[in-house]
Amino acid sequence: MASICAAVPLAARRAQPFDARTAAPSTVEGQQPPAQQPPAQQPPSQNPPGAQTPQPPVIKARINAVSVDVIVTSSKSGEPVLDLNRDDFEVREDGKPQKVETFQVIKLDNVTQALDPVAPRAITSTYDEEREARQPDVRLFVLFLDDYHVRRGNDLVVRKPLTDFIENQLGPKDMIAVMYPLTPVTALTFTRNHDSVVKAIEKFEGRKYNYEPRNEFEERYAYYPTATVEEIRTEVTLSALKGAAIKMGGMREGRKSIILVSEGFSSTLPPQLSDPSAAMPGFGNPYRGRAGVDVPNDPRVDSQRFFNSVNLIDMLREVFDAANRNNTSLYAVDPRGLAPFEYDVSQGVSLQSDRQSLGESLDTLRVLADNTDGRAIINRNDLATGMKQIIKDSSGYYLLGYTSTAAPTDGKFHKIDVKLVGRRSGLDVRSRKGYWAYTVEEAAAATAPPKPGPPAAVTTALSAIAEPVRGRAARFWIGTTRGENGRTKVTFVWEPIPAAPGDRREAADVPVRVALTATAPDGRPLYRGRVPDADAGTSTPAAGINGAPSATDPSSPGATTTFDAPPGPLQLRMIVEGAHGQVVDSTTQDVTVPDFTTVQLSMSTPRVYRTRTARDMQLVKSTPDARPTPGRDFSRTERLLIRVDVYAPGAATPDMSAKLLNRNGQPMADLPIPPASGQTFQIDLPLASLAAGEYVLEMKAKTDAGAAQQLVGFRIGS
Repeated sequence: MASICAAVPLAARRAQPFDARTAAPSTVEGQQPPAQQPPAQQPPSQNPPGAQTPQPPVIKARINAVSVDVIVTSSKSGEPVLDLNRDDFEVREDGKPQKVETFQVIKLDNVTQALDPVAPRAITSTYDEEREARQPDVRLFVLFLDDYHVRRGNDLVVRKPLTDFIENQLGPKDMIAVMYPLTPVTALTFTRNHDSVVKAIEKFEGRKYNYEPRNEFEERYAYYPTATVEEIRTEVTLSALKGAAIKMGGMREGRKSIILVSEGFSSTLPPQLSDPSAAMPGFGNPYRGRAGVDVPNDPRVDSQRFFNSVNLIDMLREVFDAANRNNTSLYAVDPRGLAPFEYDVSQGVSLQSDRQSLGESLDTLRVLADNTDGRAIINRNDLATGMKQIIKDSSGYYLLGYTSTAAPTDGKFHKIDVKLVGRRSGLDVRSRKGYWAYTVEEAAAATAPPKPGPPAAVTTALSAIAEPVRGRAARFWIGTTRGENGRTKVTFVWEPIPAAPGDRREAADVPVRVALTATAPDGRPLYRGRVPDADAGTSTPAAGINGAPSATDPSSPGATTTFDAPPGPLQLRMIVEGAHGQVVDSTTQDVTVPDFTTVQLSMSTPRVYRTRTARDMQLVKSTPDARPTPGRDFSRTERLLIRVDVYAPGAATPDMSAKLLNRNGQPMADLPIPPASGQTFQIDLPLASLAAGEYVLEMKAKTDAGAAQQLVGFRIGS
């Protein structure tokens, strides 16, 4: 497979990553997030005596700057050798010598991490993730659980070595993310919580040759031929791998690793499995149950097999091309261990076809690993020993950087050779095999100045529509209105999040209430209670307890509560509980409570209500304290009602206006606003005429004393 990959030219088709949804930390709607603080100065080195203090390498922001991570190990022991210097290396690109401009020895281990007196920071936000990933003593991993290409049963076998790897090999500062083929790249989040990763591994379920749809995306092609479904699954998986490599490349320089748990990929199904409809196994397939029968000689079949193979090679090349550009290594872990066959005896596949499919699937794993300086942990029953090498490779290596003398923009593969010079022997050298250069168009796009983005207020509004990351149990909304005696009224709303496609939520993990604690900066509690109140004697989340019901559906899950707080910083701690009081999920959120007592014009947090019928709309309009919806995903069959309070000084009557903006902040339409009921304005927004996409509702109030505005971002699906 490797030699074929080098011979087949790169096809013009570029696989696009699977459709992703934006993910960002939730914020109080209508408020600017706190400005990011500059990185804190690093404290003086407190490493043990004699230990090397790693320094971040100098990275040049040019498209012809190439970085190469080089692993040097002892031929006898396999242990990394880290006492070499810049002059010990010779780097050639396409046979031409290159000048090593940057040189860095990366030395990491669990003992050094454990001895560091500074405790590892918890990853609670995107900012934490980006900051910690750039630290030189942090290793970065993605655990890719390819359920599309792991057979049921083999997923059970691989759980123990994966769990041992997480519990015994990762250091306290290492960051890891769990990813599936359908996980959006923007929802890929890294953590240091090993228990949560182990829990995800325990729920891993292989679905190879199981075509039962589990989400809307899979339902779209459930009745396609199995060969087409397998092609879609392969493309989705490889696109996700490519996206993961790009995501990691943007987080840091230096070596990153993707651990791919997969049985590999095949370009063509045997006739016994090529059903006309994946949803109806065996129906209409004349070869089902005919053991050892191959398709009769047909030039069209042979031609299709050839093009399928070329297409698979092309997709693999795009993956390791992206991985090489982003200095990411792929480690393929085959859960089958020492695999004698690809198919079960009951499937009736001939030995020749079985042997061909097994060899092809193993070759795809080797190609991905070999071309990204990773390892293929295949054809071995002792997976744990092979996985230990992943940590060794990421713990000690050299990071070399040079500027290509050819500065190619031909879109072709350019080979890199790294050798040791001098008389030292008994050492093995591994490095990336090369890289795919940018084309002229790609180089121009990479060096072009960035296009102006939407206004900051629009970006902030759109960031608030992000759904919580996969695995979260509930979504929250925090709003503020003017209270009494100079205080601010804070409203907290929560609702459970349905289990993600492919996830199985146990009955004990279904959220029924949230334990909410609000504390002032000095640690003084401002509110403490459960929402809904557990003393109400209910075991299911019911509306109307500790707050107002949902006007459109009084029995809908979720609840709300309100409390008064002084203006200023406020920290909310939310613990999601199950029916028996067990902790299902927890999170912390910092908010800034506005001061509505000033004489300037101000506006409350907009409250959004979801309605589906005219009766729903009338119910919401007639229920002033109805529970708003925390979600910001809607369908075109729904209608929104948005309420906002405007506080003007004295008896001034504000001039209120509303506009619908696109995601770039450009106005699309003016929205009518009826006269206010007291200080409350209402906007009726039908969604039927809007296309699927992201939008922003802009509300502005003006008086002679000044102006104020609030923005609400939302998304419309199909």
